[in-house]
Amino acid sequence: MTVKSKVIVLGTGPAGYTAGVYMGRANLNPIILSGDVEGGQLTKTTDVENYPGFPEGIQGFDLMMKMKSQAERFGAEIKRDTITGVDFSKRPFILKSDNETYEADSVVIATGAKPRTFGIESEEKYLNKGVSYCATCDGFFFKGKTVAVLGGGDTAVEEALYLTNFCKKVYLIHRRDALRAEKIQQQKLFDNDKIEIVWDSLVQEFVGDGEKLSAVRVKNKNTEEVSDVEVDGAFVAIGYVPNSQIFQGSLDIDELGYIKVKEYSTETSVEGVFACGDVTEPNYKQAVIAAGTGAKASIEVEKFLA
Repeated sequence: MTVKSKVIVLGTGPAGYTAGVYMGRANLNPIILSGDVEGGQLTKTTDVENYPGFPEGIQGFDLMMKMKSQAERFGAEIKRDTITGVDFSKRPFILKSDNETYEADSVVIATGAKPRTFGIESEEKYLNKGVSYCATCDGFFFKGKTVAVLGGGDTAVEEALYLTNFCKKVYLIHRRDALRAEKIQQQKLFDNDKIEIVWDSLVQEFVGDGEKLSAVRVKNKNTEEVSDVEVDGAFVAIGYVPNSQIFQGSLDIDELGYIKVKEYSTETSVEGVFACGDVTEPNYKQAVIAAGTGAKASIEVEKFLA
């Protein structure tokens, strides 16, 4: 059986749900496919204190459920299904999952990006108990405390510098003996007396009492010495992986895996296919920005279908 719709949205993060709200209000009756994790990355975040309209803060899961109910209120249908293949060569576009075939006159891709992880069991154990993937989101909770940033690229250096606004000390733990970040940022880092760099160190484990992180265990790759860097929080900054794999060969995608969109637009290289949120850009990773691009995509879909 083939499911037909004017527009299908892939992803239920802030971008996908916001697109659903706008398109529902435009009487487009969108189908939103959630993929494996309904609500996206934000459901793994505890306190969200920087989303406008919630002065007391809100749990990430609760925020996404509010967005979901708002999209449903305006007529969006939300289905738990994961697309495994697409055909954007002609309209209607074809999207296939293990269970269904979908046809759509327009598609909005809001599949997001996931943080690159170390893949250590204790990393998952201490997520939101000291381990974070976003200094802008969580840095404020470590005011006056000691933290570590793990990585050596532009993101890691930027996050380390940002955290000095709140934290009394910041360790930058890097596996090499030189940073990959741009030189001007490196100099700012070296000049900041709150930051101490731990060179040539491989992360082995996240240590704590089960409820709260207390240290990052590292091994010096030259001396083989294992030691604990005592911290209250650890920010993993080794990059993101955009969820764009199934669009390879169907859309223009950059060397990092982000879907290319036209300037001042959310339209991709295929007319009628739009992309928004973290799958399109590596820089911001903020729910409010993703939501804004979801609104942009929905307005462009409405004009396209008209």
